[in-house]
Formats: sequence, structure tokens, C-alpha cells
Amino acid sequence: MSTLARTFRRQSAPLEWGVASRALPGEAESGDAFVVQRTQGGMLVGVVDALGHGDGAAATARVAAETLRMHASEPIQLLVRRCHDALLGTRGTVMSVAVFDRTEGTMAWLGVGDIEGVLVFADPGVVPTHVVLTTLGGTVGGRLPSIRPWVIPVSPGDTLIFTTDGIRSGLATGAAIAGSVQRLADQILERGFKGTDDALVLVARVRGAQDRKR
Repeated sequence: MSTLARTFRRQSAPLEWGVASRALPGEAESGDAFVVQRTQGGMLVGVVDALGHGDGAAATARVAAETLRMHASEPIQLLVRRCHDALLGTRGTVMSVAVFDRTEGTMAWLGVGDIEGVLVFADPGVVPTHVVLTTLGGTVGGRLPSIRPWVIPVSPGDTLIFTTDGIRSGLATGAAIAGSVQRLADQILERGFKGTDDALVLVARVRGAQDRKR
């Protein structure tokens, strides 16, 4: 198992996050990749799953991830189109991207393909308790559908969970979000790893004013 954790501790950082991943058994590299990148107004979180697995998938995923990093402050629709252009002629990827705007208190998200995304609200009085990202069919670098982002207000403690299709579906929906983001990512990977594909779990939590003083 490969586990990667990063918590932004700078005073103005809007998120804390953790990642857990595992390659398909027998493969040295995973075709699943992630990006967490500061932007001019907040932070971008993205997960990429290249079609197939092995070295070729890993190389394709790296192209997509680097494109996301390079253009992270651009509008989310343009960002996905840039990835599409960069991946033309490759095997392509599926992709889910979220952009947190610190000033507006919102999250814009956009998904192409079968990466599962769930935003779980911290306030127990909020109904519904979570929102499932509606993704669009197609592939980035292949058949890109007509894309538009969804924008959702977020509050401190709200938690975004992205899982690739190497994880059993539905685990993020019922996840208890209290505690460490890294522990949550590890638990979802351990409980949900199918063993038939690469797998990656990314958990990102909106930090509050008290967190940013630490």
C-alpha cells in the first residue's frame, strides 16, 4: 500500500487533506494520480484515473496531473479542456476536479467519467447530509462531453471524498468524517480495495478560522 499525507499548515490554507493509494497487484506503478494545488483564490483538488493500468497508464496520468498543476488558477471548465488537449493521442483519462474558493465560501466541481465524489456536510442538522457529484460520461483526451461545473456553498468541517473505480462504490457516502483525514482515506482504501484495478482515495476537509490559527 502507498499512503501519502499532506496537511497545509500555513495560516491562510483553506484545506487539510490526505491520500491513500494502491496499484493493481503485480504492477509497479499506478495509473491513478492526484493534485492538490494552491490557487489565487483558494485550492484545487483533482483526481485522475488513466484508462488501463501499468506504466502506460501512469505516464498518461502524470501528463494530466501536471497540466492541472500548471493551470490550477484558471476557470475549472477551461482547466479540464486544457487537460483534454494535452491528452489527445493518449489512452485518455477520467477525471474529477474541485476548486475551493476561500473568499466566496464555495466549491466548484466537475467530473468526467467514473470517479466517485461525495461532499459530506459537517453540520449534523443539514439535510441532506451529503451531496454526490454528478459526473458526465466520456473521457478526457477521448470523447469529452459538454462540461459545466456545479457550485456548492461549503462550511468549515465539510469533507470532500474522491475515490477511483478500484474502490467499491458507496463507501464514501456513509463515511463518518470525524477525526484525521488521513485515517479516513486509509480506512476507505482498506475496506474498499477491489484488487482488480489501481485504487486511490483523496479526502479534503475545509478548515475553519480556528484551524488556520494553528
